[in-house]
Amino acid sequence: MPWEDILKRTRELIDELAPQAEITNIDLEGPLVVVYTMDMEFFAEHPEIVKKIAQNVRRRISVRPDPRMLMNEKEAEEEIKNIVPDDAGIKNVYFIPETGEVIIEAESPGAAIGKEGELLNEVKKRVKWAPKIVRAPPLESRIVKEMREYLKIVREERREILRNIGKKLNRPPLSGEQWVRVVALGGYREVGRSATLLMTKTSRILVDCGLNVSVGDEDEPWSGTPYLYVPDVWDNTDPQRPFKYIDAVVVTHAHLDHVGLVPLLFKHNYDGPVFMTEPTRDLSVMLLIDYLKVAQSEGRKVPFESKHIKEMIKHTITLKYGETTDISPDVRLTFHNAGHILGSAISHFHIGEGFYNVVITGDIKFERSWLFNPAHNRFPRVETVIMESTYGGREDFQPSRREAAERLKDIVLRTIDRGGKVLIPVFAVGRSQEVMLVLESYMRNGEIPKTPIYLDGMIWEATTIHAAYPEYLNKDLRELIFQKNENPFLSDIFHRVESMERREEVINSSDPFIVLSTSGMMNGGPVLEYFKHWADDSRNTLVFVGYQAERTLGRRIQNGMKEITVMEQGQPIRINIEMNIETIDGFSGHSDRRQLIQFVGSMNPKPERIITCHGEESKCIDLAIGLHKRYGMETISLKNLDALRLK
Repeated sequence: MPWEDILKRTRELIDELAPQAEITNIDLEGPLVVVYTMDMEFFAEHPEIVKKIAQNVRRRISVRPDPRMLMNEKEAEEEIKNIVPDDAGIKNVYFIPETGEVIIEAESPGAAIGKEGELLNEVKKRVKWAPKIVRAPPLESRIVKEMREYLKIVREERREILRNIGKKLNRPPLSGEQWVRVVALGGYREVGRSATLLMTKTSRILVDCGLNVSVGDEDEPWSGTPYLYVPDVWDNTDPQRPFKYIDAVVVTHAHLDHVGLVPLLFKHNYDGPVFMTEPTRDLSVMLLIDYLKVAQSEGRKVPFESKHIKEMIKHTITLKYGETTDISPDVRLTFHNAGHILGSAISHFHIGEGFYNVVITGDIKFERSWLFNPAHNRFPRVETVIMESTYGGREDFQPSRREAAERLKDIVLRTIDRGGKVLIPVFAVGRSQEVMLVLESYMRNGEIPKTPIYLDGMIWEATTIHAAYPEYLNKDLRELIFQKNENPFLSDIFHRVESMERREEVINSSDPFIVLSTSGMMNGGPVLEYFKHWADDSRNTLVFVGYQAERTLGRRIQNGMKEITVMEQGQPIRINIEMNIETIDGFSGHSDRRQLIQFVGSMNPKPERIITCHGEESKCIDLAIGLHKRYGMETISLKNLDALRLK
């Protein structure tokens, strides 16, 4: 149904089903049809009407108060603070004009809600905004705060962007023979630059657009980019808008090998939507900005600028787990928990009216971790699964989380006993927080002497973003933080390294302690500063807890290299490696071979076809062979630039 007809039909249905409701406007906002009314109470009391309209027009309907009803934000905040008692501990009040909601962050949500919701109702009655009480996060995130402020600044521009997205999304699908195909644009038989093009006769969906941080040199600084220049993606006839035929971009999670080049699309005037979860948006912005800062400080060219990150934010539409939405005329998307990092999502694509279903896993962990529940593998329908194979090789069996934790404890104790320092290269997101939880638990229980743990890079800010989205953490961690009031991230063992001067103090200290620092594969970042100063001391230990990609410095050291050359102030310096090198499997946010096979084996319903990706060549092939032997289904290990018709 064309977008004009959708709006017209929505109006007709409201006139028929709710003639007494005072409707002031009906508009498009991306995949939503937004109905503005002066009578929110009527729709709140009759939710079945909204449901019936949504079923009829086959679109998500959002009913919102007319902006003229809402009290001025400054006055409303004062009124809320007058109504809600001080013992509720209001920490923050912020408004979402697009939805007419006001979010009240309180230390004691129950006190803010009042007996039987009386305070909540009083707030709604007086300020007209729809109040939502949430528990104040124990750590305030600078990124989350700045994101809210920026979205408020670009509110009107974003509204127009979403209206245009809605018009394009609601064009009629093309008639005639229908088909589905995928094009491998990056991350196939390799780790890095993940990108997959999902195509139908009507739509082109780009899933992830990452960079390969282990590839690139001065002459070709972003040679590890996806194959975005192929005709399926790049329109050579329009140099100003080469990505104009891409209907939507879907980002599975915030690591740079999946999101690192999404801003590049906006450099070339892409004007479509980007779908991701809310934590993925915030973490992506943090990591992308840090990527630019590090690259520029090292004198490397960068493929985009900060203004292109801002364009990405304006075009981003966030979804919760389990929320289904149209992303093109014939494709619906649902995100599910992937268990990999905060906000990571398995993407389920429902194509046509029951025509075909594709699941793209992104990176998954099919095991309960200290942070997250295991990856979701129950879907209404699925014919093809495109899944990661990072640890899909025949011998890729990891120890349990408990075994990994015990090994870390043993390494830390031995290093501290001999007066050494423990250096752990980590990604800012995911492994950092898990290692922090493990070390804090051991020190709290007295199994490791209380020892300072220094956090360098973006680790602390990433941790505050975790605190801002507790609903994405597993139940046990939420209970520990909010019910038992034992927040491990607030322990006094953790110390932020916020400046170069502070880093120098830590580096030159003679005391034994632990440092967690980025980057996780040692291809730049502050971890190199610690390594350069501590590598020649056999009392110290370098501990790898995450995947080290081919051609990275981390992989070379892990493989036994005893001498390396790094640059310092433009000059090469040679470093002899005498410190102990340890690798602890089991902390990874990726599933091992056993878990990958169980993920498919317990999937309901069973897919007809598995396509492997995101793994070194041997691992992708091994996993494909293993799954075929075990379950008898069709399995394929595509290469980059391969295209495959699914139906």
